[in-house]
Amino acid sequence: MLAPLEVLRLYPAHDGSLAGALRSRAQVAGQREGIAYLKQSISYAGLDELAARTAAVLAEQGVKAGDRVGVMSHNHPSSVLILFALAQLGAIMVPVNPDYRAQEAGYIFGHAQVCGVIAAPACLATARAACAGMRARPWMMLLQSGEQDNAGAPLPVLAELAAQWQGALPAALGTAESTCILIYTSGTTGFPKGVMHSQRSLLMAGEGFVERMHLQADDRLLCVLPMFHINAICYSLCGALAAGATLILEPKFSASGFWRTVFASGATEVNTIAAASTILMRRPRSEFVPGHRLRAIYGAPFDAETYRVFQQEFGVPTLIEGYGMSEIPGALSNPFDGPHKIGSMGRPCRHPDPDIAFAQLRVCDESGHDMAPGQTGELVVRTPIEMQGYYRDAEQTSTAFRDGWFLTGDLAYVDADNYFWFVARKKDIIRRRGENIAGAELDRVIGSHPAVQEVAAIAVPSDLGEDEILVAVVLQPGVALEPQAIAAWCRERLSAVKVPRYVVFVDELPHTPTHRVAKFVLRKDAGLLGRACDLQSQCKSGAPLR
Repeated sequence: MLAPLEVLRLYPAHDGSLAGALRSRAQVAGQREGIAYLKQSISYAGLDELAARTAAVLAEQGVKAGDRVGVMSHNHPSSVLILFALAQLGAIMVPVNPDYRAQEAGYIFGHAQVCGVIAAPACLATARAACAGMRARPWMMLLQSGEQDNAGAPLPVLAELAAQWQGALPAALGTAESTCILIYTSGTTGFPKGVMHSQRSLLMAGEGFVERMHLQADDRLLCVLPMFHINAICYSLCGALAAGATLILEPKFSASGFWRTVFASGATEVNTIAAASTILMRRPRSEFVPGHRLRAIYGAPFDAETYRVFQQEFGVPTLIEGYGMSEIPGALSNPFDGPHKIGSMGRPCRHPDPDIAFAQLRVCDESGHDMAPGQTGELVVRTPIEMQGYYRDAEQTSTAFRDGWFLTGDLAYVDADNYFWFVARKKDIIRRRGENIAGAELDRVIGSHPAVQEVAAIAVPSDLGEDEILVAVVLQPGVALEPQAIAAWCRERLSAVKVPRYVVFVDELPHTPTHRVAKFVLRKDAGLLGRACDLQSQCKSGAPLR
């Protein structure tokens, strides 16, 4: 096994742009498989050529440096090619959750001011509806061939146009510092914020992942997490690119078929989230396929039982826990060579080149002073791969930093060995199935129901790890409502992951002196969950309704 820095040095130096990095890998490993997707295989040389052809098609469409283009699809090779193609033009990709409703996607497209939207066939109707209210109507393309809706003339298919392109290829206009992606992440205001990352940022995050997982050029990274998240983009995709390894794309996570995919694809590394790991542990062992090559899993949190099951029952020798955010990817991890402290976020991540300064972390009080080891405070981070800021939101960008340090909004402590431990979230964010969900967004949507006087959404523990959503609802005087009506209201306006599991009707909510809902008081109410209706069991527990 080569050392991480030796892996990076297998390839020529490049200019820090995505096009430069891809060309560097294609020069040495042009015939190596770059992407495997179902029965499709694309070499590094093929990726380099197809990215340039895709850039030419988009340039002909009118895309220029600084433009934003929305992409709405489950994982697909075309999503990767669009990222590289837009980066080559100096333009910006805006990936959107394909499960979003039109209202959710519409906010992102409108806020990002996209000039165009490229959608998978299954997402086209939602994408059209999302753009219907925009003042400057974006152009539309299909990501790949498939059924089209009946709205107007058939749309061009990007993958087909790129494959057929015979004209000149555009020059690379994007630089290392060019913004190349906007990742929208839920914020405490209830509206998603567009996290801007440069091309250099993505590449350095990938190089950091080579260090974190000791990736090798012959590794095969299985990507089951969505390409609209920082994990899949910065770790799986850019980690594979940095190592010159193979990215195995799956459209989305399938628990029942996971081990068959691992075996058949020859995957050696995969990233998971807590819910996925827990589900796999609970699935029938008859689905497990022995003889696989999977050597390492990256994710969090991993408890002792997770280690036991995956190492002893599933035969995966290495599990690496880590911590990062859309704004600061790859901040902490347990060292690959150990020691591993189960349940910790690990130590500050390093770059393969020891001369490159990387993640620095502190635990601070409200005034920014360092806390002693073992004392809880807010986790703050400084790293060369932090975001460039929130798109069109200078105020939120300013408040996210203090003296050059990013404020994570997470409470943690550091022990005497410089391992960091998560304690709780300071911000009003619910972490469910790998998604950050703003409590404020749920408050706003549910609060618009005509029968609701006031509402507060909070996180409660999930049996799959991370959080479940509980909403405490005060109804208008004299109004009766079933808990299922709250869920139905949410389903019409929000993606499925944001629909609350628990609903409890209360006479009043606690408030602060400034009349804000005191959610910290609700979180301390040990009996609140017991009084709530569990919509997963359709309230068969006899929870009192009003």
